[in-house]
Amino acid sequence: MSNLELRPAEVVCDSSGRAASPAVEVLTPRVVPLGGTRAMGVSRTLPQRGRSLVGPWCFIDHYGPERVAMGVPAHPHTGLQTISWLFSGQIEHRDSAGHHALIRPGELNLMTAGRGISHAEVSTSDTTVLHGAQLWVALPSAARFADRAFEQYVPDVVRGASLEARVFLGTLLGSTSPATTHSPLVGAEITIEPGRTAHIPVDATFEHGVLVDEGAVIVDGVEVAKGSLGFVPTGHDMIELRAADAGIARVLVVGGTPLGERIVMWWNFVARTHDEIVRYRADWQAEIGTASRGQGRFGLPTGAAEAPLPAPVMPNVRLKARG
Repeated sequence: MSNLELRPAEVVCDSSGRAASPAVEVLTPRVVPLGGTRAMGVSRTLPQRGRSLVGPWCFIDHYGPERVAMGVPAHPHTGLQTISWLFSGQIEHRDSAGHHALIRPGELNLMTAGRGISHAEVSTSDTTVLHGAQLWVALPSAARFADRAFEQYVPDVVRGASLEARVFLGTLLGSTSPATTHSPLVGAEITIEPGRTAHIPVDATFEHGVLVDEGAVIVDGVEVAKGSLGFVPTGHDMIELRAADAGIARVLVVGGTPLGERIVMWWNFVARTHDEIVRYRADWQAEIGTASRGQGRFGLPTGAAEAPLPAPVMPNVRLKARG
């Protein structure tokens, strides 16, 4: 999914030397309209002014359930991986590496942008309700110019005394995903029975985020409302998740080791400097505005119905990585 904001803010991320608080920090979402007059509203919990990263996770959008169609034209990415996870509905994915796939509930769809890729996403004609999450992972310097790639994986259901889990990235609860990661990561959907408590063993070197999709959840003694993200700092080898008495609770748990690098994220690009962002934008604009469309850093997906999405205008100040 693209960040379709017309005036995307500069996001400077610095995970080096950040002091961790032992308490769970609750990040409340802001609503971002995607798609013009018939906009689809999404709840964004990352990035925020006070916290830009959870490990290397740099972007979390949560949407639905809503009776709405998704139609995101071809748009570019650099320096990141996108993770699409659906609870209901279906989305057709096309990218410039030649992949054409259906995104279905309970299936990981992982796209590696590396040095550059473009993709388009459109909900299928028989989809009446969309409900899911779009997440981005910033690639470390050693991998940020990697080759384009796309992977799908259907995780097995892990059942415990009070929970069910689907581990789509990394290892958790004895289940390991084979999907490619470029730094230590974890990602899982977990449902908890009403009024029950689940104890999730985790890697103490990871930062974790708990995104509440359904119900209300007490995360290590702190209430995290539906749509909010509970941030758990490093140093925890167990996360306690307690569901409210009424109805099941469903969360996405994401985590990883702190990135340890400063990054600048603007529009759909993850970079290290202002000049890189300027170059990526110029490359994309050149590709979509010439006769030799799609011949360059990003390429264009075949079969996409709509014209590619132009990049917003750059801000009139230099984007700076402060540290």
